[in-house]
Amino acid sequence: MSSGQQARAQAAAITPGGTPPGQEKAPADRLLALFDGHRLSPGQRRIAQYLIDHLTEAAFLSITEVAERVGVSQPSVTRFAVSLGFSGYPALRDALQPIALSAVAGTPDTREQIRQNELQAAVDAEIENLENVRRLLADTNQVLEIGRELARSVPLTVLGLRISVSLAEYFAYAARRIHPDVRLVTRGGSVAYDALLQARAAGGEWVLAFAMPRHANETLAALRAARSTGLRVVLITDPTVGPLVEEADVVLTAGTGSRLVFDSYAAPGMLSAALLQAMADADPERTQARLEQYEQAADQHGFFL
Repeated sequence: MSSGQQARAQAAAITPGGTPPGQEKAPADRLLALFDGHRLSPGQRRIAQYLIDHLTEAAFLSITEVAERVGVSQPSVTRFAVSLGFSGYPALRDALQPIALSAVAGTPDTREQIRQNELQAAVDAEIENLENVRRLLADTNQVLEIGRELARSVPLTVLGLRISVSLAEYFAYAARRIHPDVRLVTRGGSVAYDALLQARAAGGEWVLAFAMPRHANETLAALRAARSTGLRVVLITDPTVGPLVEEADVVLTAGTGSRLVFDSYAAPGMLSAALLQAMADADPERTQARLEQYEQAADQHGFFL
C-alpha cells in the first residue's frame, strides 16, 4: 500500500458504533493527521500551513481561491492533495469540511452539521458525485449521440487497465448483449496495441476507455496507440484535468468516491449504464433481437436459477 493510501486508511478508519464521548480527536489533531508522515515540498508546506491557520475558511474555498491566497499555481494545489492520498483537491476539501465544521461548533460532527461516521461520509460524497452525473445528463443529446456512434462501431473496443478493469469488464459484458462485436482490452503495452490495430483493421471506429485514478502511464500510451491507428476515443474519467483528456475525442467525467482507503465508483457506473441505454436506443430492433436471442439461449442452457 502506498503512503498516500496508508494516510487514507488511517483517516477513514471505521469507528465501531460511533466515538465514545470524551474520546473524540480535536479538529487540529484531525487536520494534522492528514499531513503526518508525508514528505512535502516547500510550496506544499505553505499550502498545509495555510489550511492549518485558516481551516474554517479554507475548507470551503475553490482550488483557484486557495492557490491565489497561498501564492501557488492550481496544479500545485492538486499535486498537494494527491501527495496526501486524495484523487484531487475536491476530495481533500470534502475531508476538510467536517473538520472545519466541528472546529466552528466546538463539538464533534453531528448529523445536522455534516454526517455521523466515516461510512456515511463516503456515501454522502458518492451522492454528490451522482448529483454531478445527473447534471451532466440533463441534456440527453450528447449521450444519445455517443451511444449512436458506439453502436455503429463494429467492432467496438472497450479499454480499461489496472483499477479501471472492473468498469471496462462490466460495460463489455453488458454491451455484448446488444452489440455484435465487443472487444475488451485489459492489458497494456504491445497486447493493447495489437488489439487496437486489429480492431481498426476489422472496421472499428471507436474505443470506449475508462481511466480512474491513479492514472497509469500505460493507459496514456494505449490512448495514443488508439489514435495512431485511426480509432476515435470516448474517455470516461474523473474530473481531474490531465494529459489523458488531450488524447480523447469525447470526455465524460464522473467523480470517484475517495473517502475510504480504496475508491468507489458509483458515478462512473451510472454513466456507463446511461451509455449502454443510449446504445440500445440507437438501434432498438437489433437490441430487441439480440436480447431475445440471449434470453432463449439462457433458458435453453439453464444459465440462471
